[in-house]
Amino acid sequence: MAEGLVEGGRACAATTGGAEQPPERSRDVFEQLSAVADAVLYEGYLLYPYRRSSAKNRVRWQFGVLFPRDWVESDGPVVPGVSGSADSWYQQTECLLRIRRPGDASVRVRIRYLQTQHKQVEDSGRHPVASLRTDDGTVHLTFDEAVPRECDVVVPLRELLDTGRTVPVGAAAGRDVEPLPAGAGRVVRHRDEVRADTTVTAERLTDDLCRLRVRTANTGPAPEGRAARDEALRRALIATHTLIGGDGVEFVSLIDPPAELAAPARACRNEFTFPVLAGEAGDAEGTGPLLLSAPIILPDHPQVAPESPGDLHDAAEIDEILTLRTMLLTDEEKREARATDPRAAAILDRVDTMPQEVFERLHGAVRSLAPVAPAATAPATAERPAWWQEGADDGLSPTTDTVLVDGVPLGGGSRVRLRPRGRGADAQDMFLAGRTAEVAAVFHDVDGSVHLAVTLDDDPAAELHTWYGRFHYFRPDELEPLEPAGTPDEPSAPAPAAAPARHTTDSETPAAEAE
Repeated sequence: MAEGLVEGGRACAATTGGAEQPPERSRDVFEQLSAVADAVLYEGYLLYPYRRSSAKNRVRWQFGVLFPRDWVESDGPVVPGVSGSADSWYQQTECLLRIRRPGDASVRVRIRYLQTQHKQVEDSGRHPVASLRTDDGTVHLTFDEAVPRECDVVVPLRELLDTGRTVPVGAAAGRDVEPLPAGAGRVVRHRDEVRADTTVTAERLTDDLCRLRVRTANTGPAPEGRAARDEALRRALIATHTLIGGDGVEFVSLIDPPAELAAPARACRNEFTFPVLAGEAGDAEGTGPLLLSAPIILPDHPQVAPESPGDLHDAAEIDEILTLRTMLLTDEEKREARATDPRAAAILDRVDTMPQEVFERLHGAVRSLAPVAPAATAPATAERPAWWQEGADDGLSPTTDTVLVDGVPLGGGSRVRLRPRGRGADAQDMFLAGRTAEVAAVFHDVDGSVHLAVTLDDDPAAELHTWYGRFHYFRPDELEPLEPAGTPDEPSAPAPAAAPARHTTDSETPAAEAE
């Protein structure tokens, strides 16, 4: 068994069953994923306004958190699902791997996560304090930071098919002391030991197809007694995610698999994470050389927008808006943010010195253009005003408008079954394939397309979502009309004819539901 302990954020090498391969070779494979992988690693690390006193920065670490098992299951076992925002003690990735060079194929896996680090400020008498201002005016604040950790393992495919490989991916405890100027005090950074293992195995499905499993588990002890979450976090892996590559192999999309691989793709079980193709596309449609398994649902081949000058730790927000808000922080707010965390200070430095041409690029970009229909083909009657002109919405009523689907008018109150299109559908929509829902409204977009807003029949918060207007949106061709009155026993879970007769869970891949 190969061993390697993550130290100081550096990769640990793992033997390949023959000669040991240097970690640098493995690292080069994943270089093209660094921007996206770092965005996953630091998502939610520190949110605007980047101050310790902000309420949203008092409850942190929400994605890919692997606690000690005894702590997280103190009130019962965890419930498997693909959601990486649920606390767990393990994370499991399953994917399909095509063998292109049977003789010397190998798999490369990198586990990445954050290890918490408590930053404690002490005065000149070495008494813990919440904050301290030195003579030069710099403020130092007690706060929790995090250190990036990663571990690489390279294993021949034949070994994975035979016995598999388990490697330790934990991080050692540590303590660093930073004296403050003029003997004003010091900053002590403390890290608890994190214990974890990753097991990689493979199962042959056909001569050139395997199912690969990567399972990372926290193997450390829980804090004594009924410890609070903040204390348990000191022994947890945070923002845990997995990069997978290889030599002589390629990976199959679980979102848009080739038609002949739809059934084995659907059978993959992913728990507290979900894998997508990453990097450049492969030679065949629905395949690629790299995989990113993240606790945040992503599409295949995710990318960071080239216009983005740096991470703001909130990928769900718009860079331009966050940049403008950060510019408008008061001097006192900026001083607190700088004292909170070095990454917050880096954001402020980048925003305060951002060139005008870089800021202008944040306003938007045109990725592609569709040809404009010739004027002669436009109807000559009752032309509607452009969307930005007065009267553009006249005659439209989302709650009463209808749209024909398979000859059935669908509108508010209609019941439908969700059938997201097989290619190019939103990854999160695919997990709703086969569920039944009720149409709330019909919306006409400014580009002329139509979307129907729906609420899920089995969503316990459906009434609340309707009250404040939170819906799922689908195109007409992604909906299957049901009888207007519905039937009380209408099943809510997908039940395709090709599905095996067995119990399914949220951890199973629904990619093939909408073939």
